[in-house]
This record gives sequence, C-alpha cells and structure tokens, in this order.
Amino acid sequence: MEARIDYPKAGQAAVKAMYGLQAAVNGSGLEASLQELIKLRVSQINGCAFCIDMHFREATAKGEKAERLYLLDAWREAPVYTPRERAALAWAEAVTLVSQTHVPDDVFAEAREHFDETELVNLTLAVVAINGWNRFAIGFRAQPTLGAKAHA
Repeated sequence: MEARIDYPKAGQAAVKAMYGLQAAVNGSGLEASLQELIKLRVSQINGCAFCIDMHFREATAKGEKAERLYLLDAWREAPVYTPRERAALAWAEAVTLVSQTHVPDDVFAEAREHFDETELVNLTLAVVAINGWNRFAIGFRAQPTLGAKAHA
C-alpha cells in the first residue's frame, strides 16, 4: 500500500493545529506513560499501523516495558496495568468507539474513581488527539517508517 498524499506538506495549517492539540495533551499533567498507553491502544483499535509502530517505539524509548505494550490488546486479562491505567484504557476504548458504546455509565464511574474532573477532560483530549492523528494517517495511508518521528 502506498501513501496517498503527503498530508503534513499539503495541509500545513491543519497539521499545525494538530500539533497545538498535541501540545495541550503533552502539557496536561497526565503521566507520560499513561499517554503512551492511550496512544498505542487507540491506534490498535483504529488499525493505524503507522501510529502503532511509532508509539511502540516511542514508549520503549521512554522506558516502557515491551511486555506492557505487546499485552495492551488484552489489557483486561493482563496483570501488568494499574487500576488507574485500566480505567483510562476503558475510557479511551469507549470514547474511541463512541458510535457503538455511547460511553457507558459504568465506564464513566470507573474513570471518575481514578481521575478528577480536570484529569478526565485531559484524558479525553488525549483520546481525541490520537484519534485525529489516526484518521490522518489511515485516511492518507501513512506508512510505518521504522522509528521515524512524525508527531508526539
């Protein structure tokens, strides 16, 4: 499969806006390790090879254990995630699949046990951001590049 267009070049204003959104997420105070788990899990759900490749590499470069990354698709069964991470992953999945889940009350209640209101808004912004990046990468067929950095 070949890339359809070079979207960062063709849509510089759009990509600049996405970088602004990502900067807000990065500066939100959410743990970097949690942000990486969210980026990778949402990218798995959306089937974004470009982002899965990039975020696996970025997370391991930041010290994340490979086992926590390759078990992420089965996080409910894997004993390597904290209760806060589990609540965040459930929230990220429900928000990503909003047309199917409508973000159930039990998922919200679990998230509220681990995140205050501001953190939950910031967590949602993190989910929105990676979903946006996924849609650019998938829509325009961005190719995995063996560790090249396109966005953070």
